[in-house]
Amino acid sequence: MSKPDYRSLIDAETWAYIERLDAAYPPDAVDLSVEDQRRVYDAMCRIFDQGRPPGLMVRDLPYGAVPCRIYEKTPTDVTVVYYHGGGFVVGGLDSHDDVCAAICDRTGYRVISVDYGLAPETVFPGCFEDAYAAFKAIARVHPGPLVLAGDSAGGNLAAAVSHQARRAAPGRIVGQVLIYPGLGGDWGQGSYVEHAEAPQLTVADMAFYQKVRTGGAEPPVDDPRYAPLNDNDFSGLPPSVLVTAECDPLASDGEAYRDKLRAAGGQAVWFNEPGMVHGCLRARSMSSRAAVFFDRVVDGIAALGRGDWPYGDVDG
Repeated sequence: MSKPDYRSLIDAETWAYIERLDAAYPPDAVDLSVEDQRRVYDAMCRIFDQGRPPGLMVRDLPYGAVPCRIYEKTPTDVTVVYYHGGGFVVGGLDSHDDVCAAICDRTGYRVISVDYGLAPETVFPGCFEDAYAAFKAIARVHPGPLVLAGDSAGGNLAAAVSHQARRAAPGRIVGQVLIYPGLGGDWGQGSYVEHAEAPQLTVADMAFYQKVRTGGAEPPVDDPRYAPLNDNDFSGLPPSVLVTAECDPLASDGEAYRDKLRAAGGQAVWFNEPGMVHGCLRARSMSSRAAVFFDRVVDGIAALGRGDWPYGDVDG
């Protein structure tokens, strides 16, 4: 398989974003200590932070003993539970503050960002246990419709919570929106091979994050809390919108998960946005393609919160 020509696949606007991001958070950041990775990542997030729209009420409070941040604009019955990305190693409430604020502002829904424990201090299954504990507490406090969302590692957690909650709390989750999620796909095929050395995320980076996430142990092969694609039952899952980046090793996970849900009789749609790279939520003010990417995310959350499915049976 020939290597992708990223100079033609990725447009000038997105390259400008990549170059600016690489100057703040270098491609070899995984070679730093975890402490230094977090310091550099947090500094990069501050550079790209777009601030909060006016009129939002924002406060920090725990749910299920897990630190969370709640965003509210107007009275609503719908709550979006958001899990941030960062390879289970970096990120937190501040790294995705502007993303969550924008989702709240544009949908009018309550958004609750979950600050689950990070590796290596919290190794699997601890991160999932934090994510699920927060979900259960949120579900108790906010009885209306729940939409789960998350990017990258957070997309993994959102899906894992959905799989667990369909039996423990049936009917509570009305939808999930998974943003370039890592769901445990086959590293020997598809985008894992074609885009193994993509800008912003490589398979080598993924191997580092996997090692830290498991504490160096072998990853479980049949535990959907670790890899939702490893589940043996995809029935009863909520309507799902998957938004992935074309130039990303994880893109195939969106397709595979969509196919599993559809085969089990569920509703799922997959958008693989052309020319996009992993982490492109931060590019939405610099790249028109990234702005479209974010529109997909917001529109999906808004539709699922209303109980709508505007996608038919055909992917966009």
